[in-house]
Amino acid sequence: MSEEELAISRSTPGCRFDAPASPAPPVAATPAADVAAPDVAAPAVAADVEAFVAQLLGDREQPLVLFALEWCEFCWSLRKLFAQCGIPYRSVDLDSTAYQRDDRGGQIRAVLAARTGSRTIPQVFVGGEYIGGAMETLDMYKDGRLQRLLAAHGVACDESVRIDPHALLPGWLQPR
Repeated sequence: MSEEELAISRSTPGCRFDAPASPAPPVAATPAADVAAPDVAAPAVAADVEAFVAQLLGDREQPLVLFALEWCEFCWSLRKLFAQCGIPYRSVDLDSTAYQRDDRGGQIRAVLAARTGSRTIPQVFVGGEYIGGAMETLDMYKDGRLQRLLAAHGVACDESVRIDPHALLPGWLQPR
């Protein structure tokens, strides 16, 4: 094992990396007609988390809400767009220390997934309406739909800024 692998193995006591995993227990054969999709329970979400998300999305004073991760390059792309265009927004950084206690960030993500059907981050809302992630938001800016939607909700946007929003995406996505 490499030094990195050894360090990982030491960080997970009781886990064996040098032995094959135990075989799964045998499953009784069931006729195909009787097989149902496994019942996957959604993580338990506290009522106050649902209320928190609803309050954020219903805030008429800050109608643009970005649910993001601090390390996410796609989130950075949107932050750059908003900054360059002078667009005020509320950012909820789900991996920040403010949302780590009791997995609050994870619970917010569960609420968002239930609302939008999407588990990806970033997620952008304008006036409580889900508009999508980074690519959808950049596309909307490029064709003017985002500016119109923001204006309809009283959000300022510097219309004089001329940028290709896709140029704000991470460098590794840019054509060479």
